[in-house]
Amino acid sequence: MFELIGLVVAGGAAMGGFLKSKQFVRDRLRFVDRVYKRSSPWVAGIGAGLLAAPLVAILPIIGGGTALLFGLGVGLGVRSGVRDLKRLPGA
Repeated sequence: MFELIGLVVAGGAAMGGFLKSKQFVRDRLRFVDRVYKRSSPWVAGIGAGLLAAPLVAILPIIGGGTALLFGLGVGLGVRSGVRDLKRLPGA
């Protein structure tokens, strides 16, 4: 039962990280040149995973994989947001 709860939390963290980071890139980072570099999704994903790691270590139900999935979701969200920005007219 607890494994299922952990999987749901990990999936929710990954999807939440993806959607929020994509929205943040499209809304707030549109005119920031650094977001268009190839390393920006990597930096965002690794940073998010490192920031989530202490919280994950405290909570008993979820494990380290949740922090990894959250970082992966954030990195992919940044990449997707940049791709959407490049498709906009005038980009």
